Amino acid sequence: MAEQIDDYFTSVVSELVPGERRPGRRPDDPIQLPSPLSVQGALDLFDAQVGSRHLDLAARWLRSRGKGFYTIGSSGHEGNAAVAAALRPTDPALLHYRSGGFFLARAQQVDGSDPVRDVLLGLVAATEEPISGGRHKVFGRHDLNIIPQTSTIASHLPRAVGVAFSIARSEKLHVDSAWPADAVAVCSFGDASANHSTAVGAINTAVHAAYQALPLPLLLVCEDNGIGISTKTPKGWIAANFGDRAGLEYFEADGSDLPAAYATAKHAADWVRRHRKPAFLHLRTVRLMGHAGSDVESAYRTSAEIVADFDRDPLLCTAKLLVAGGHLTPQEVLDRYENTRAEVLELAEQVSGLPQLDSPAAVMKPLTDSTEEAAAAAPERVDPARRAQVIGSPLPEQEGRLTLGLAINRALLDVLARYPEALVFGEDVARKGGVYGVTRGLMKKAGSARVFDTLLDEQAILGLALGAGVSGLLPIPEIQYLAYLHNAADQIRGEGATLQFFSDRQYRNPMVVRVAGYGYQKGFGGHFHNDNAVAALRDLPGIVVASPARPDDAAAMMLTCAAAARTAGALCVYLEPIALYHTRDLYEDGDEQWLSPYPDPARLPSNHVPIGSARTYGEGTDLTIVTFGNGVRMSLRVARRLEEAHIAVRVVDMRWLAPLPVRDVLREAKATGRVLVVDETRRSGGVSEGVVAALVDEGFSGSVARVTSDDSFIPLGDAALEVLLSEDTIEAAAIKLVGR
Repeated sequence: MAEQIDDYFTSVVSELVPGERRPGRRPDDPIQLPSPLSVQGALDLFDAQVGSRHLDLAARWLRSRGKGFYTIGSSGHEGNAAVAAALRPTDPALLHYRSGGFFLARAQQVDGSDPVRDVLLGLVAATEEPISGGRHKVFGRHDLNIIPQTSTIASHLPRAVGVAFSIARSEKLHVDSAWPADAVAVCSFGDASANHSTAVGAINTAVHAAYQALPLPLLLVCEDNGIGISTKTPKGWIAANFGDRAGLEYFEADGSDLPAAYATAKHAADWVRRHRKPAFLHLRTVRLMGHAGSDVESAYRTSAEIVADFDRDPLLCTAKLLVAGGHLTPQEVLDRYENTRAEVLELAEQVSGLPQLDSPAAVMKPLTDSTEEAAAAAPERVDPARRAQVIGSPLPEQEGRLTLGLAINRALLDVLARYPEALVFGEDVARKGGVYGVTRGLMKKAGSARVFDTLLDEQAILGLALGAGVSGLLPIPEIQYLAYLHNAADQIRGEGATLQFFSDRQYRNPMVVRVAGYGYQKGFGGHFHNDNAVAALRDLPGIVVASPARPDDAAAMMLTCAAAARTAGALCVYLEPIALYHTRDLYEDGDEQWLSPYPDPARLPSNHVPIGSARTYGEGTDLTIVTFGNGVRMSLRVARRLEEAHIAVRVVDMRWLAPLPVRDVLREAKATGRVLVVDETRRSGGVSEGVVAALVDEGFSGSVARVTSDDSFIPLGDAALEVLLSEDTIEAAAIKLVGR
């Protein structure tokens, strides 16, 4: 079906009066003073704009034939091509989904790509598509420094802040970065998305950094078309909200006026590059052809409103400029337009029959490859002198037996000593050393550039980590409590976990997210300090979830996570049981059997704890208890009591909640024929469901039972013990299972 804007463009251009062709003009002359945009630059950008428009039309043509799968277009936003031209191709870009003009204009700056074909390959989900391999339609290419985004709600903005932060921080640390030291990070988004908490939080973080004089070269580009799907943005809202904000330099341009848009974008980019501070470019645009191909725009806009926007079409405005200046005749414009249409449609026809992903293995390859590479990762032996230089004396392995909290502290120090690009950050982690003292002393030994406090915003903390990881650093962010993670889970779910999948592993965001969690804090703090909800993590493909209980495991697993992040680009979540941080005793007061020595690096790899490997205590033949976290200590205590009742138990600490150590659990289950899964999380959506299902899937034919905490939030005070799993519950279930 013909699009009104397509017909309108050709009819208006055909009636334009040709401008005078002045002799002696050169391609590098200004297209229009005082803009620095040259005649040749304007012609090139017009080609990018026209190419983007015909990609939108081709997307709908392909969809109408059942061969295309994506119709959200860039029509009306083609002025963003000027933003690309105002930047360098080495400036990292995180783009809005209406950035077709930017993508094509960036590709003009770098040899070796065919951006029109790239986009078409994405539209038809072809495996040849160079960034995602047919997994999603995204604007991204590694050689163009365009990091692919699938965001529709500005959830990429926190990462963009992290990228900008990392440009300067890498230079300060003298470590390699993915971007030049004078690069500018650019991030585009829509006016409706500017109201989302991720955008508001990210912009606040950028301004917060600028207020403290921290270098943050970030250009925020709000492409304001005045409408979010069907909901209008109040007129003047973007300017009123961002136009006079302290610490955020504001620029405004009409995206339909190519010379002005280029001049303003160049001014903004140059300002950010020079001052190393964030700036906000308000690019006024227009949305043409609706939100997407499936959007019936007439359901919420009148015909008069729709047609009134046609004269603001960036293509039409650029065509008028070129014709009026005598640079192209109306017929030359139409020839350019129609030739591009023919080329795009011919390419669309060619790619529409290309192979698509055709098996689970093909679809999941980035995930499985990442998981396998992470599972094979192991910390290497490191130069003792380098460790000693950062850690000092005594070294952790010389300190004797440590608590869990101290073991994590020493492991973090070890990671900082091993990897110059490693950073530890979060709220309260630096000067205070964390709520529980786990990071105490790290800043003093590694320096404030590597161990630092952040503002109180979990989205900002994880976004900073995402940006740092994709920029070549090794971030270790801390989320103070597991309950707080849920404020920002989409930074892991929608951004972090998907990046390798949607970039075919060309981009990675390695990190180790430390989260203090679980219950048993003797009633302190209630739900927000005793959260045991891990289901939101366990169902994410490709991420690693570590859950150490013993001090020696905690240290070894931290080193494993750091190695997996560094070598495989793994996103690891490291869950720390708060109640065990400072525990010293296991069976009796004063026995100090919960303490452990720090794993000696000289013994690597023999003391390495691989991802997905469990640890077994005892060789009992009557019952296998499978557990993790606080459940390990409770189960070991119960196992001793059961021994007195002549029930021989082996306790399996899974240590890893994703991927589950299925092979080890199955082996220990078969050794006794009876399995009791001890799960301190909730009965519904907890860990035990996955363990029991795995045993069934693997054909285990013995007896299985599980005990869990109740499906309840954790209340304040002693009432917490009414809903949390107890040793008495474990013991009763064990006796019942053995007695079957």
